[in-house]
Amino acid sequence: MKTMKSLQNTLLLAIMLLVANVMLAQSRDDMPNNKNLGPSHFSGYQKTGNGLFYKFYTQGEGAQPLVENIMDVNLSCTVNDTVVIIPSMEYTMQMIASQFAGDLFEGLALMHVGDTASFIVNIDSTFAKMFAQPNLPEEFSSTDVMRFEVRLIDCYPESEYPQRFNAKLKKETEKRVAQMKADYPNETAIAAQQLAEYLASKKIKTEPTESGLYYVRTQEGNGERPMVGQQVTVNYIGKLLDGTVFDSSYDRGEPIVITIGVGQVIPGWDEGILLMSKGEKGVFYIPYYLGYGDRGAGEDIAPFSNMIFEVELIDFQ
Repeated sequence: MKTMKSLQNTLLLAIMLLVANVMLAQSRDDMPNNKNLGPSHFSGYQKTGNGLFYKFYTQGEGAQPLVENIMDVNLSCTVNDTVVIIPSMEYTMQMIASQFAGDLFEGLALMHVGDTASFIVNIDSTFAKMFAQPNLPEEFSSTDVMRFEVRLIDCYPESEYPQRFNAKLKKETEKRVAQMKADYPNETAIAAQQLAEYLASKKIKTEPTESGLYYVRTQEGNGERPMVGQQVTVNYIGKLLDGTVFDSSYDRGEPIVITIGVGQVIPGWDEGILLMSKGEKGVFYIPYYLGYGDRGAGEDIAPFSNMIFEVELIDFQ
C-alpha cells in the first residue's frame, strides 16, 4: 500500500478540488431542494447491512478487487442527481478497506471486472472521510442523496502498475506523435531533425527509451527509485537546444515537489524521474512530443520545441 498511497491521495485531492469548484460555481439559490427527493431515488436498489444502497446494471463473473489492488474505473458522483461532484471520467485508484460503514469501497468490493453499478452513500460520512471535509458544506443537507455511478474496467495487483503505466504511456505517446505528424508534417520533421543534429553535435550516444526520451546520468544515486504516485522533490534547470534557460528551481531558491506519474508534469518528466534514484543527477533530452507538443508554453517555449532538463532527484516519499 505504501507505494500507491500517494496515488490514492492524489485522486482524493482532485475530488476535493472538484467539490470546492462546485461550491464556488453555484449559489445557494441554484442548489437542489432536498425536499423534492423521495422513494423514487432509491427505486431498484438493495441495501447492505451497513446501510449502502446498491444497484447493478450489468453483473458478470470477472475478477473482484482486493484491498491494495489497483483499479481502473469510470466513475462519477452527484448529489440529488443534479450537482456534479465528480465528472464521469476514467480514474486509476487503489482499493482500500472501507473508511466507514456503507461507503463507496464497500460497493466496489461487490463488483467484478466489467460490472456497472450505482451506489448511494451517506453524504456526511463521505465528505468527512473521503473528501476530508469534517463539516458538510452548507449547500447540502444530511438527507441529500449522494450517488456514485461506477464501471469497473480492470483490477490488478499493485506490483503490475509500473509496467501498465509504461505501456499506457507508450500507447498515448504513439497516438500523440501520429496525430501531430499528420497535422503538422513539416514542423514535426524539422523538430526531429533538430534534436538528432543536436545529440550528434554533443556526441550523445545514449539509446533512447521506447518513447524517445534520452536520459544521461551525471551523478549516481543510492539506487532507491520512486514509484508512480509518490511525491518527489526535484531541482532542475530547463533549457532549449540553443541554450536559452526558460526555468530554474535554483534561481527561485527552492526545489519543486510534485506527484510523479499522474500527469502533473509533461510526459518526459513523468517517465524520466522514474528512471532516477534518490540523490541522482542527470540530463533529460526531451523530444517535442514528450514536452509541450504543438502547443508550446508561454513566451519562451514555442510549439514543437525540444527541451533539455538538468535534474536532481533530492528525495521522494
